[in-house]
Amino acid sequence: QVQLVESGGGLVQPGGSLRLSCAASGSIFSIPAMGWYRQAAGKQRELVARIFSSDTTISADSVKGRFTISRDNAKNTVYLQMNNLKPDDTGVYYCNARYFDNRADDWGQGTQVTVSS
Repeated sequence: QVQLVESGGGLVQPGGSLRLSCAASGSIFSIPAMGWYRQAAGKQRELVARIFSSDTTISADSVKGRFTISRDNAKNTVYLQMNNLKPDDTGVYYCNARYFDNRADDWGQGTQVTVSS
């Protein structure tokens, strides 16, 4: 399993862009799925996007066409490019590693994204 460290959050105006990074302490090459989740104040944590070892991706309907997840196995890093940000995108964004076996998921500590004018 790996330790995950997110970076790249901040305050941005509506319509702006941010790129989040998730650096892993070890190789992500064999991790079946890496993902980004977010949690807004008073709400449950939700899946934003996931990328599988095959490079197949899935994303929430609310971010389709605006957010793109990618992975760089050589750098052991996963990215979330977020464009055309909206106030509803505000929340703490968490990086996730999922193994689909008896191992628990790995989580980062989260990075705050605030979309406001």
